[in-house]
Amino acid sequence: MPCPALPEGFDFTDPDLLHHRVPLPEFAELRAAEPVRWIPQPAGIAGFQDEGYWAVTRHADVRYVSTHPEIYSSTLNTAIIRFNEHMDRDSIDAQRLILLNMDPPEHTRVRQIVQRGFTPRAIRALEERLRDRAQSIVAGARTHSGPFDFVTEVACELPLQAIAELIGIPQDDRVKIFEWSNKMIAYDDPEYAITEQVGAESAAELIAYAMGMAAERKQCPAHDIVSTLVAAEDEGNLNSDEFGFFVLMLSVAGNETTRNAITHGMHAFLTHPEQWELYKRERPSTAAEEIVRWATPVNAFQRTATQDTELGGKHIKKGDRVGIFYASANHDPEVFENPDVFDVMRDPNPHLGFGGGGPHYCLGKSLAVLEIDLIFNAIADAMPNLTLTGDPRRLRSAWINGVKELQVTAG
Repeated sequence: MPCPALPEGFDFTDPDLLHHRVPLPEFAELRAAEPVRWIPQPAGIAGFQDEGYWAVTRHADVRYVSTHPEIYSSTLNTAIIRFNEHMDRDSIDAQRLILLNMDPPEHTRVRQIVQRGFTPRAIRALEERLRDRAQSIVAGARTHSGPFDFVTEVACELPLQAIAELIGIPQDDRVKIFEWSNKMIAYDDPEYAITEQVGAESAAELIAYAMGMAAERKQCPAHDIVSTLVAAEDEGNLNSDEFGFFVLMLSVAGNETTRNAITHGMHAFLTHPEQWELYKRERPSTAAEEIVRWATPVNAFQRTATQDTELGGKHIKKGDRVGIFYASANHDPEVFENPDVFDVMRDPNPHLGFGGGGPHYCLGKSLAVLEIDLIFNAIADAMPNLTLTGDPRRLRSAWINGVKELQVTAG
């Protein structure tokens, strides 16, 4: 049965769509009328030689797909729901080396190693340094006498510094990591003039840099996370290639997503001034989770059916791609009271902004929450009268809910 409010040819992964808005009305229509729906695509337009994908929009169904990797694979077609028409199959298959695109048991082995870097103790060890950096970032932004870009001056910096601190990247090299990661995800946005080739070259440079770090630590171990992950390969640590791809994933999953959560969060506060006043007064510990729910920086990932199965009353064939739309799940009224209201006191808040559970639940959740808490506390202390001076300029992307620019003034 067709959904009357979904126009023919509507595609939730069309990069022109996220360039302008998150399709919340269309998500609501599907959740109510057809929560699992086949979305046709011309073969090759997303990099895949098939005829489309299934859009999964309900919270419960997104969780189910996420927690059953034996039925819904991340490896077969990767977790990226749309590349572009220039992406060839060999390039897609090469991305299986990234943790995001692995299935158990290989995923289990690699994750058990890398999660050593994200223990509560490891995150606590970063907290004071990151607090100092957050305060320094905001103090620097405060010196602007007129409008400035919140994205470049505030939101970009702390996630980059957090990852660099975590794995010990020297301060002088950190801007390179930021530039490489930007180029890897900007291939859909013509403003950046980034081709698929440039993105691939940036990825290769980042991997080579990380592999160099790994080689150095194997020769001369230090008291840092790199040494912990790579120094004794025969004792269950990462080889140099695995470490390189781990850093590649961190640079996107940790840098890009947290940056966009912070930017969307600031925009939400400034367009909901009563929430900003409440936050400044109360500093609720629930705010970071609501910011991530509201922002949902990753709009969607995908899985591929390993067998014929059924979901939401639809028969899914082996080999079909299945899009899991976190932004839709995070506005599901069956789970969230008043889901279209930005409420920093929301509790409980079982959002899927860090993934739908299962093996791919975000490794860096506690670090991301810490960063968001630190930066907004610093802003509330030093720039409490921050004011919008323009609308956000959104990234053109098939799956990232990104903001390129947000003009503000310190007030």
